[in-house]
Order: sequence, then structure tokens, then C-alpha cells
Amino acid sequence: MRKRFALFPLRLWLLPLLILVLSAPLWLHVWEPGMFLFLNQLCVPVAAPVWTSLSLMGNAWGVLGITAPLLLRAPRLMWAWICAAPFAIVFTRMGKGFLVSPRPAAEIDNTQMRIVGEVLHNVSMPSGHTTTAFAVAGAIYFALTPAQRKRHWWILLLAAGTGLSRIAVGAHWPGDVAVGISLGLLAGLLGNVLLATVPVRCFAPTHWAMRLIALLVLAGVYFLVTDELDFAENQPTQYLLAAVGLVSVLAFARRSASALKAS
Repeated sequence: MRKRFALFPLRLWLLPLLILVLSAPLWLHVWEPGMFLFLNQLCVPVAAPVWTSLSLMGNAWGVLGITAPLLLRAPRLMWAWICAAPFAIVFTRMGKGFLVSPRPAAEIDNTQMRIVGEVLHNVSMPSGHTTTAFAVAGAIYFALTPAQRKRHWWILLLAAGTGLSRIAVGAHWPGDVAVGISLGLLAGLLGNVLLATVPVRCFAPTHWAMRLIALLVLAGVYFLVTDELDFAENQPTQYLLAAVGLVSVLAFARRSASALKAS
């Protein structure tokens, strides 16, 4: 077990804690509501659909659409974020279950802020979308080699966009987002520890586990097409991700059938 945790240097394991400590003035609300209002209003010139689309990276069905091409291009990376997902779910549920934290709309005059979508008042800490986004991005990023990480830093930047979007739409305090970043990165690291226990054969297109993941992506396609995920503004993005997911599943099915036939 110690060898598995040694997959990463100590500085990476300390990174989530460092972010948590440095962001203490945020989640202790020392700088609120001023910091929230500043960031919320700073984001106003950017069209709402941009922020709502970024929030999709924090929605499970959206994540399945975004990462669907990994079924073909990098199944190990698909496994990485799936291994991290249970940790992100536990961290988010525990935080929201034990902390009584009102959202910005419950404490700030709503005319002073931009709110996109449903007006939310309760269960603020941590930001579940941010935790999910950083768990997914972190798991994929940490599963890369050190050399590959230098070229794919933008993965974490995309997750940061999801965190900022939660402030832009008026759903979360900056402190909720900061804690979500910390918990998400920890989930990504732990996901890679779990990934190290997954046999290489599970990454093959003919393995039942990969086929099960493909079915999960197909379920994501269904919900992307039939449901309104968080925001009405997301419909065009949802259809695009559904198309990506469907094409990926069909291509995976073809590869799986060809590999089975060849064996």
C-alpha cells in the first residue's frame, strides 16, 4: 500500500492541503461578500452560455460526453477519472451533509449579482461541480507522465474555468470553489492510487469492464439529449457532447468487435 501512495512525490500529496490553507480567508468568509461580488460582476461581460457550458464539466453526464473519446484514444485515462469519482462523491456528500452553509443568493441582495438558472439558497460548501471537475481533470493529469503533464496543463485550467463558472452564475462563494479544488485534486490523486490496482487487461476494448464503461457513456448520451442539465442555456452544448459520445461509442463498438473477431 505504501508503494502505491509513493506513486507521487510528497509535494503533490501536500498540494490539496496547501490550497486549503492558503484559501482559508475565503472559506472562513473573511473576504466575503466582497470577493464574491467582485468576481461575479467581473464575469458579467462574458455570455451566460459560456459559463453554463463550463459548469457541464462538473456534471457527471457532461463529463461522460467530454471524455468519451478516451474510450478509443486513452482507455487508461478514462479509468483514471472513473477511479477518482467515488472519492469526489464521498467528499462532496460529506461536506454538504455536515456543513450548514447558505449560498450567496441567501445572503446578498440578488439585484447586486448575476444569477443564471435556478436561484439556490442552501447547501453551499463545497462546490460539487468544482470538486467533480478537479477530480476528473486531476485524475487524468496525474495519470500522465511528468513530461506529458508539461504539455497538458490546460486540463487543470479547464477545471478552473468550471470553478469560476460557479461564481459567475451566482451559485457558490469563492471559498466553496477553493475547497472544491482542494478536494477534487485529492480525489484525483487517490483515484490514481486505485488505478494502480486495475489490471492492464481491463483497458482492452474486448474486456467486459470497458464495454460497461461504453454503456455508461451511452447512458450519458441519453441524458444529454433528454434532460436539462443544470441550465436551459446548455442545450446546444449538451447536443454537441451527445454527438461526441455517440460517435465515440460506435467507434469503440466497432473496434471491440474487430478485436474479438481477430482473437
